[in-house]
Amino acid sequence: MVIPYPRIPPTIVSVGPLALRWYSMMYLIGYVLGYRLILKRLESGRSSLTRADLDNLIWYLVVGMLIGARVFYVLVYGRGEYAAHPLEVFAVWQGGLSFHGAIIGMAAAITLFARRYRFPMLAITDVVALCGTPGLFFGRLGNFINGELYGRPTTVPWAMIFPSDPQRVPRHPSQLYEAFAEGVLLSALLWWIDGLARARGYDRPGLITGFFLVGYAIIRFSLEFTRAPDAQLGLVIGALSMGQLLSMIMFAAGVALLGLIALGRDLSSQKASRQDT
Repeated sequence: MVIPYPRIPPTIVSVGPLALRWYSMMYLIGYVLGYRLILKRLESGRSSLTRADLDNLIWYLVVGMLIGARVFYVLVYGRGEYAAHPLEVFAVWQGGLSFHGAIIGMAAAITLFARRYRFPMLAITDVVALCGTPGLFFGRLGNFINGELYGRPTTVPWAMIFPSDPQRVPRHPSQLYEAFAEGVLLSALLWWIDGLARARGYDRPGLITGFFLVGYAIIRFSLEFTRAPDAQLGLVIGALSMGQLLSMIMFAAGVALLGLIALGRDLSSQKASRQDT
């Protein structure tokens, strides 16, 4: 038994050579949602960012995310393919973005932003992790609409046959699993931790960042067992995929950050002139 895959045309509207695709629209919705959530945080006095600061930060994040996600994907997942067709590196609208690469790119962008505008870096990563995580829901929906990053073969009643699957077998709709777990459950957990930390007077720079790294790593590692390994890589070490190896690194970084916070280390920038509360 399978559930029919909803064949949604990838292009919403096209004018000549220009086309608006659902994949791009999902990322746009995610960024708009994140922007609105950060803006509400500013208006409530929970951040010392100004509206102008936020607008500048968004540009840093967009550029950092796109460059990091694409470059990491090309280097880790598609080196051979893009070596043969180098111009395809710039065809971002066709898919091929790495979330772990996006995290690296945005971290680099936040570092540059924090240094230029003299903000504590972890205060920025906290607000981005908290307000940006709901957007993961739409990013994974974009993967689902594209029919990419589908799951492993399965006999569950909700299995689907994806048009892009050369084997044409029922598979886990793993994109939907990730949309719910990353964009809904993880987001709810982070907002709960944020409220609890403030209520108990334990609101520390880096706390939300650390829990995001740990939480996402656990979710991604677990769900990778239902997701088909990248065809060009397969399983890289034993039964582990590249996504799981990267998630293990992410988990270790999050645990280390939370450990430093638990030890009472002051991780805020000493050079920053403005502080978030």
